[in-house]
Amino acid sequence: MNQQPRESGSTEQYDVVVIGAGVSGMYALHHLREMGLSVRVYDGATDVGGTWWYNRYPGARVDGPGSPFYCYTFSEELMQEWNWKETQSEQSAVLEYLEHVADRFDLRRDIQFETWVQDARYDEAAQCWTVETNTGVRASAPFLICAVGALSTTNRPDIPGIHDFAGECYHTGSWPHEPVSFKGKRVAVIGTGSSGVQSIPEIARKADHVTVLQRTPQFAFPCGNRPVTPEDLADARENWEDFRAKMYAHTAGFPFDTHERMAMDDTPEERRALYEKLWQRGSFQFFLEGYNDIAISEEANASLADFVRDKIREIVQDPKTADKLMPDHFVITKRPILDNGYFESFNRDNVTLVDLREDPIERFTANSVVTRSGEHPIDMLVLATGFDAISGSMLRLNPKGRDGVTLKERWQDRFHNYLGLTIGGFPNLFMIHGPGSPGVFYNMPLGAERQMDWIGHCMRHLKEQKLGAIEPTADSEEAWANEVSALANITLFPRTDSWWTGANIPGKPRYFSVYLGGSIYYQRIYDMADQGYKGFVFEQARHVDDAEAS
Repeated sequence: MNQQPRESGSTEQYDVVVIGAGVSGMYALHHLREMGLSVRVYDGATDVGGTWWYNRYPGARVDGPGSPFYCYTFSEELMQEWNWKETQSEQSAVLEYLEHVADRFDLRRDIQFETWVQDARYDEAAQCWTVETNTGVRASAPFLICAVGALSTTNRPDIPGIHDFAGECYHTGSWPHEPVSFKGKRVAVIGTGSSGVQSIPEIARKADHVTVLQRTPQFAFPCGNRPVTPEDLADARENWEDFRAKMYAHTAGFPFDTHERMAMDDTPEERRALYEKLWQRGSFQFFLEGYNDIAISEEANASLADFVRDKIREIVQDPKTADKLMPDHFVITKRPILDNGYFESFNRDNVTLVDLREDPIERFTANSVVTRSGEHPIDMLVLATGFDAISGSMLRLNPKGRDGVTLKERWQDRFHNYLGLTIGGFPNLFMIHGPGSPGVFYNMPLGAERQMDWIGHCMRHLKEQKLGAIEPTADSEEAWANEVSALANITLFPRTDSWWTGANIPGKPRYFSVYLGGSIYYQRIYDMADQGYKGFVFEQARHVDDAEAS
C-alpha cells in the first residue's frame, strides 16, 4: 500500500483518514501504518491525548481500574519501559504516557493538529470519503475512521442569563492550559458527576468560598489511590502475558478474577462486612470484587445503596446537608464515581450546598447566581456538566453518506448501527467506541485496540476480495439494536436517567446505548467476520486497477 500522500489537484489522497488523535486515534494510526497504509489523522488540539489533553480540571485522574493496566497492550516494550507512579493516575501522568507513545512510534508526522474536520461526505461513484477542514485542507480516502471520543463533546447548560455572567467561566471538559487561581475567589460549581466530585475538594482547599449547585445527589466511593510500588511494576512486567490474557477474558477488560458471589446469598452482617472491607480499600474493585447482582437485583442494589447512604451520614457532620446529599436512584446505574474527599468537603466552613431540586436556579447576573431562595455572589463559574456522551461527537461531525443523507437525519430517532462499529448508508465508515459497543463500560485503551484490529481485518478482507465498499444491512442493525436493549433490560441501568441513556441532553433519543456483553462482544464481532461478515453487504471495487495498485 502507498505510504505517502498522493497529490491530486487540491485534494490530498490517502488510504485512510482518521479523525481524532486521542487514545483510539493514536492506536488506529499505528495499526494502519503496520498494515502498510498511508494515513492522515486530523485533530483540533495542539497535541495528542484527546480527552486527556482537554480534561485538565483540578483533581482530574483515572477513576476506573487504574495503572498500570489503563494502557496500551499491543507493545510489551511499553509496559517494560513506562513507570506508572499511582494506581489512579492523574491527568498529567496519563498525558505524559500518551506523549511518550507518540514519540516512541513517531506518530506526530502523520497527524495534523489544530485542524477540525468541518465536512465529511461519501462519494458513491468513487467509493471514497472526502473531508474538508477549517484550515482549508481537503483530503480523500476509501476509508474513514471516527476516533472522535465518547466523552469529548461538552454539554453546556442553557440557563437564563448565563452568558451575562462577567466573571471567569470554565467547563471541566475544556479546561484552560494555563493555571487557574481560586485564591480569594467565590466559586460556584454546577454538576456533581465525576468531574464535579473530583474537582470540588481541590477547589475548596484554595477558594474563599465554594457554592455547590447540585442537580442530582450522587453515590461516590473512595478512590483508594496509592503509589504503584516497584513490586507492582515488577509483577506486571514479569507476568505481562498472563495479565494480558486476563484482560482479554474479563468482562470489563481488566486483569481481575471473576466470581459468582450474590448479595442475598450472604447474611446482612456478611454483606456489611464485605462492603466495609471494600470501602476501606477503595477503587473500582469495590464493584469488581463485590456482588455480581448489584446491577440486576433491586434487593441486592438496595443493600449497597443503604450502606453508602449510611457512610454519607457518618462523614457529613450537618444532618440537613447530609440529607441533601442522599441519592435516590439505584446505585451504580449512573456512572460510578471515585472521590478523594468529596463528602468531607461539606464539613468545611467555606462550602455551601444548594439542592437545585428544592432551590432551582432562576438566572445568572453579571456577578451572581440567583436561585429561588436568594442571590449567591460569585467570581467564577465552573461547569461540571459533562458531555453529550457516546453519540455526541459523531453527531457534531455529522458525516454525509449515500444520497447526501446526514448522520443527524439517520440518527434522529435511534443511533442505528451494527456492532457499534458501522452504520448503514455510510459505507467504509468505522467508529471506535460508538453507541452499541462496550465503549465506556470497558477498559477503553484495550477496547480501542480490539475494535481497531477488527477494522484492520475488515480492510484486508476488502482488498483480498477486490471489494470497494462495505456497510451493514437494515436487518442486522435492527437485530443489533434489539440485542443491545435486551441485554440492558436485564439490568437496572435503563431505569435511571443518566448520560448512558441520553437523559442529560434535551431532545436526545432516550435509551441505554451501551453493549453490556463485555468481552463476549469481541468474540461476537470476530464470529461475524468468520461467517463471511454476516450482516454486511459489499460492493465490488469500481476501480480495480487503483485498488490493486494501492
